[in-house]
Amino acid sequence: MDSSDVCFLPAHEMLEMVRRREISATELLDCHLNQIAKVNSNINAIVTLDEEQAKATAQDIDKRLGAKNHVGILEGLPVAHKDLTVTKGLKTTFGSSIFKDFVPDQDALIVDRLKRSGAITIGKTNTPEFGAGSQTFNEVFGATRNPYNFEKTCGGSSGGAAAALSSGLVALADGSDLGGSLRNPASFCNVVGLRPSAGRVPTWPTPAAWFPLSVLGPMARTVADVAMMMSVIAGPDRRCPLSIMESPDIFRQRLERDFKGVKVAWSRSLGGLPVDDEVLSVVESAVLGMKDIGCIVEEVDPNLKEADEVFHVLRAWHMESTLGDLLSKHPDQFKDTLVWNIEQGKALSGADVARAERLRTRLFERFSRFMDTYEFIICPVTQVLPFDINIPYVSEINGKTLSNYLEWMKSCFHISVTGHPALSVPAGFSSSGLPVGLQIIGRFRDDFGVLQFGHAFEQLNEFWKIRPEKLEV
Repeated sequence: MDSSDVCFLPAHEMLEMVRRREISATELLDCHLNQIAKVNSNINAIVTLDEEQAKATAQDIDKRLGAKNHVGILEGLPVAHKDLTVTKGLKTTFGSSIFKDFVPDQDALIVDRLKRSGAITIGKTNTPEFGAGSQTFNEVFGATRNPYNFEKTCGGSSGGAAAALSSGLVALADGSDLGGSLRNPASFCNVVGLRPSAGRVPTWPTPAAWFPLSVLGPMARTVADVAMMMSVIAGPDRRCPLSIMESPDIFRQRLERDFKGVKVAWSRSLGGLPVDDEVLSVVESAVLGMKDIGCIVEEVDPNLKEADEVFHVLRAWHMESTLGDLLSKHPDQFKDTLVWNIEQGKALSGADVARAERLRTRLFERFSRFMDTYEFIICPVTQVLPFDINIPYVSEINGKTLSNYLEWMKSCFHISVTGHPALSVPAGFSSSGLPVGLQIIGRFRDDFGVLQFGHAFEQLNEFWKIRPEKLEV
C-alpha cells in the first residue's frame, strides 16, 4: 500500500494500524503531508498548514504509544479545523480580509476535545466569508475546487473540509451547519456530513450561545468514522446553555441494526421544491435499494410551509446580531450577499421575530407528529449538482428563477428549522461523474439512529470508495 492509498482508508482503519504499530503516528502524518504537497495546490482545501506543530505532536504520540501509555480515541489521526473555528496559535481568518492576520489565544471547545482525544491538528480548511453561502470562496484564500471536477464548486460553507476529505488530505474534519453547511459540501464531494441536534456538540466560544440553528458537527468518508468522531466531540459543557446532557458514549455502540419493518418517508422534493432532474434520478435509484434492508418506504411529503419564513427571519436576525457592528466599522470589506443579509436583519421588528418563533413552534409540533409515523425521512441533500466554480450561487433551477443567494439550499435549510438531526451520505454520481448525496432525517435528537440508518444505506453501495480520478495536474 503506497502513502496515497493509506490516506483514503477509513479513519477507524488508520487508527487500528497505529494501535497495532503497523504504522507510526509520524508515518501516518507524513502520508497526509505528502498528499497535501501533491494535491492541495489544485484543490485549495487546506488554507493554513501547521506542519511543524503537527510533526511535534505525532512524535509525542509515538513516544506515548511506545511506552504503552493511555491511547486516546483518535490517537494519531490527522484532522483539520474549519477556518471559522478558533485555534490557539494558528491563524483563523473566518474567510474575511478583516481577520486575515488574526491568531486566536484559545482553542474552541471542539478543537480542544479533538486534541485531547489524540487527534493531530494539521491545519485549517477553507470557508466562505463568515461562512455565508454554500460556495467556498473568499478574498483571503480564493476558491476551493471540487476534487471530482476542478471546474466545479465543492459547496460550503464547510467546503474546504469536504474537499480535503475526498482528496485524502485528512482523516477527519470538523464543520458547522446553519442552512446546510455540513450537508451540502458532503453531497458535492462524496463524503459524509452530519448536522447534529442543537446542543449535541456544544459550541464555545460563540457570540450567540442561545441560537439553535447553527450547529457544529463532524465530516468523514464513512458513517462509522462520523460516529467515532461524535464520541469525542459530543457531550455537555457548562459553557453551552443548549447542551444535551446525554453521554457521548452512545456513539460508541454498534451501528448495525435490523431495519425490517421500519417506516421511512421518501420525499422527492420536500413538498414541491425545484430539484435538478439528474439529482432526482440519482437519488431515486438509491432509494430503490432501501427494500434490501427491509424497511417500508412510502412516498409522502412532510408539511414544511412555515420553514421559509422562519429560516429567513431567524438567519437575518442572527446575521445582524453577530456581524452588524462589524459591518458598520468595515462597510467596504463585506461581500454583497452578506451586506444584504445583515441589512435584512436590521429591518426586522420585534413582531417579525416573535412571529417567526410562533411559526417555528407550530412547524416543530407538526413535523414531530409526522415522525411519529415515519422513523426517517429520505430526500435529496441538494437541489442541484455541483456548479461552476466561477458562479457565486445558483440563480435558477429547472428554469425557475431564484430570488437570492440562499434559495437553492431549501432542501437543507427547511430541515434546519425543524431542529431534527440530518445526515448527508453518498448516493451515487451524475452522468458526468459529479457526486450526489442522500439526506436522512431522524426523529428529534435521535442522532445515533440517523447514523445507524446511514450506515445501513452505505453498505448497500459503498459509493464512498469511489475516489476522484485525477487529483494531480
